[in-house]
Amino acid sequence: MPSSLENLPRVSFIMPTLNAEALLDNVLASIARQTYPRGKMEIILADAYSQDGTRAIAQKYGALVLDDNGKNMEEGKRLALQHATGEYIVFVDADNEITHPDYIELAVKALAANPQALGVEAYYLASPKMSSFCAYLTALLHISDPICWLMSANPKLIARDGETERWALPGNSFSYPLGANGFVYRRADLQSVQANEKFQDTHVALFLMKNGKREWLRIRGRGVHHYYIQTLWKFVQKRRRATVHFLRVQEEMPVNWMKEKPPVPLWLATIYCVTFFGPIFHTLRGLVRDRDARWLWHLPACLGSVLGNAWGVWTYQQRGGDKTLIAELQVKQELKK
Repeated sequence: MPSSLENLPRVSFIMPTLNAEALLDNVLASIARQTYPRGKMEIILADAYSQDGTRAIAQKYGALVLDDNGKNMEEGKRLALQHATGEYIVFVDADNEITHPDYIELAVKALAANPQALGVEAYYLASPKMSSFCAYLTALLHISDPICWLMSANPKLIARDGETERWALPGNSFSYPLGANGFVYRRADLQSVQANEKFQDTHVALFLMKNGKREWLRIRGRGVHHYYIQTLWKFVQKRRRATVHFLRVQEEMPVNWMKEKPPVPLWLATIYCVTFFGPIFHTLRGLVRDRDARWLWHLPACLGSVLGNAWGVWTYQQRGGDKTLIAELQVKQELKK
């Protein structure tokens, strides 16, 4: 192995899991395929007592499995982060798959060359293992929810050096959810915002941006396949669970990127989704601009988002104190057969 690879710093992959056997081998195999030296990588799973084959699959890939007694995914990430020994931290979920073998190598080298950047954001790319609906949510919207898509500021490409792209938000807005699904951080930056104690994926990047690191990186054409969900009905269920989780996190730490000068406020984004005119406009624009028929999912996804989020608010009001609720609301995810 070339000495240049041997000299690379240690990298820790952090992953929360719960009954993830349908997806876990896929993501762990993509980590194993990385050009990064295997001896410089560690995989740490915070597992919330899975009842399927999750732990056996993790052990096959040499992952460290921790018992996660927390009530949500963020507590699991905090637990795994406390045991990480890497100079760089990669946050991945079981429904991810790293798209290219050189992604981690390029990301670490890019961060080393750009100390002003807070981290490396993954592109979300389509995959044959996705349904057309899943590809619409992840590859076209990137944010997996039409309401959040509307409320997100559009990042601007400010420079490109080879495969490394430098991105930033316009003006003084912080309204963009950074930090999950293949995101790479320096451990030192995480420590600077006390991520070990108060981790929540979008909060960390928000704190770093407010501390002056307004820029982040992407590696051109590389990132993750995000197998968020394959069907519209499961999307509604997933939005229900995500809303309950979001409201619980807000109880602990009322930080919210959607309040950081979004281009569209939440109330207007909700009206947009249920009045048809906006979704139809964006559907037609996407069909003409991208020549991609997957934009036809936009209108039903908008309606599904409102339904799922409203269902989540109702569920939280009825059962918000139930510690088993998040696990109970888990939606089965899978790869397209």
